[in-house]
Amino acid sequence: MIHVRHLTKIYQDLSDGRFVALDDVSFDCMPGQILGLVGPNGAGKTTALRILATVLKPTAGTAQINGIDVVQHPDLVRRHIGFVSLNTAIYDRLTAWEMVQLFGRLHGLDRSTLLARMEFLFDRFQMNDLRDTLGSKMSTGMKQKVSIARALIHDPPVVIFDEATCGLDILVAREVLKTIEQLRDQGKCIVFSSHIMTEVRRLCDQVAIINHGRILACGAMEELTKHYGHTHIDDLFYELLTSDGCVAASQPAGGAA
Repeated sequence: MIHVRHLTKIYQDLSDGRFVALDDVSFDCMPGQILGLVGPNGAGKTTALRILATVLKPTAGTAQINGIDVVQHPDLVRRHIGFVSLNTAIYDRLTAWEMVQLFGRLHGLDRSTLLARMEFLFDRFQMNDLRDTLGSKMSTGMKQKVSIARALIHDPPVVIFDEATCGLDILVAREVLKTIEQLRDQGKCIVFSSHIMTEVRRLCDQVAIINHGRILACGAMEELTKHYGHTHIDDLFYELLTSDGCVAASQPAGGAA
């Protein structure tokens, strides 16, 4: 479903010259799987996901969603993906209902299909009390619910979550994680980026540990920990990052980032 091969992204910096944000990155994710793209802040996670979402173009390499190249056919790719991030803009002057409706129309849903999807999603995420709430009046948790609903309005087979729980209170974060698990159970192909290892342990079937734009290890969690001689993915995460020249935060295992 998602196939990434030798993906590279280089920025030209006027003061420092070239900056390599991604360096020969490859990974796969299949239907019914959650791939955890795991790394510290600035590791390259968001750059990789923005390329998958057709927001950025790679310098080299290829990425395909459902067999569709993200560079050659970006419009087709967007029909197959939903993208959720805490940085996703919420329009201050639109209500929750209007925002989700707008994205459904942009995806070309007919009126009856759109209405049915909206009713389902607003019920599923307990958003009916938000229908008439303006974006400017929403809390962070409310905005995230709207972001998820509009990302799923066209029922995409691939859903990308970029640090989707960062900054949320524990109750809202747990609801987001529960939603991701349910989407996996529905057969969705999911990429979940995070640096919070408790979330990774709970959700992910596969992990790709990234730092300085490079994949340090990739595979099934149990296979990776066994291969590197660790009991927990947290210890492997810490070992690989420290050996790669990254001094991790005091305890990557505890959920703090």
